[in-house]
Formats: sequence, structure tokens, C-alpha cells
Amino acid sequence: MYPIVLNLHGKRCLVVGGGDVALRKVQSLRSSGAQVSVVAPVAIEELRLMASSGEIVLFLRNYGESDLDGAVLVIAATDDRKVNSAVSSDARRRGMLVNVVDSPGECDFYVPSVVVRGDLVLAISTGGKSPALARKIREDLEREYGTEYERFLTLMGVFRRKVLAEGAGADQNRQKFELLVRSGLLDAVRRDDAEEIDRILQRTLGPDYALNKLGESSE
Repeated sequence: MYPIVLNLHGKRCLVVGGGDVALRKVQSLRSSGAQVSVVAPVAIEELRLMASSGEIVLFLRNYGESDLDGAVLVIAATDDRKVNSAVSSDARRRGMLVNVVDSPGECDFYVPSVVVRGDLVLAISTGGKSPALARKIREDLEREYGTEYERFLTLMGVFRRKVLAEGAGADQNRQKFELLVRSGLLDAVRRDDAEEIDRILQRTLGPDYALNKLGESSE
């Protein structure tokens, strides 16, 4: 399998199915900024509420191949194997990426179990062989990688932009970033120790680096 982090922002995705499993897939796609259409003869209340608020487009009818029009990614999440297989066959014939819940052989991709800390995304996949193991590993990672990683990565983005704007060579910049990641900055962010953060920044990057100078604070 080829691991990939896919940008679905503003892109149309189709979910076939109207139950709890379909809801989880819809919520995940929406959190990625996708425009989601759902097709199902019957849909649970949560999906109908999302449709009434304009979060998704919901078609209360049976699936038809024309529902694939304009979609870049398709998920079949019904409890009818024939319908799921038809969705997979139609999508593959059109060259679309398709996932069929609980049927790895009909999938072009697997949806990993994920840990999200802001822009940090940790994905775990078992190739469809053991979702339970993926879930267990996700829970382990959730404990190890706390919310401090979200702010740490936000700060690293600010520092990176400023360092790159200074115009030094790529090797020199790479060395600075490596030193910063291994400097103890993460621990200082975890403790919300603004003074220590500034000391590390100035020691590693120079006197022009401090939270108040970069528009950041310890709040």
C-alpha cells in the first residue's frame, strides 16, 4: 500500500449509506473540508440534521451510478453487500478511489485510525486485517502525544517561515530546524514556560527570536 495524506478541501466526496457507519465516514470527510453527498433510501437523524443545516447534501433514494458524477472519492457504507459491490465496481470502472466498509478486497484505499493534534496527524493502518489493533495503537498514541504537540507545531511553522525568509542556505536551515526539534522546546511548550521557550529560541536561532516578537504568547 502507498501511504498518502490527501487534501480533500472543497472536493466532492460520495458516501453511499445512511446508518451509523456512514455517519462516521461523513463526519471524518467533513472534518477534512470535503463537500459530502450522501445517498441512501433511509438515513439516521444525525445525517438528516446535517443535511437540513447545509453541512451535507442528502439524497433519500437508492444508489445509482450517476451519483458518482463529479466525485473524487467514494465510500460504500451500506449493510447490503450487493449495493456495496455495485458502488465499488462502478467507481473503479470510472477510475475513482473507492472504499467499501468491511470488504478490503473491494477497496482502493483503507481509512486509517488517526490521532490528530492540530496539523499533526498520526495514521495507523493494518491493511484492513485488524481494526481492533489499529484502535489499540491509536489509544496508545493519544496518551503519548498530547495537546502540547498542536501548539509546538504551530510555533514551528512560525519559526520556519521567519528562518526561510532570512535567505540562508538549505543545509544551514535544516540544521537549525533539527536543533530546535531536539532542543527541549517541546518540553518547555508542555510546561507553558515562556521564558525557557525564549531562551531556547535565542540560543538556537538568534536574538531576534522570542514569542512576543513573533506574535505568539504563552497563552
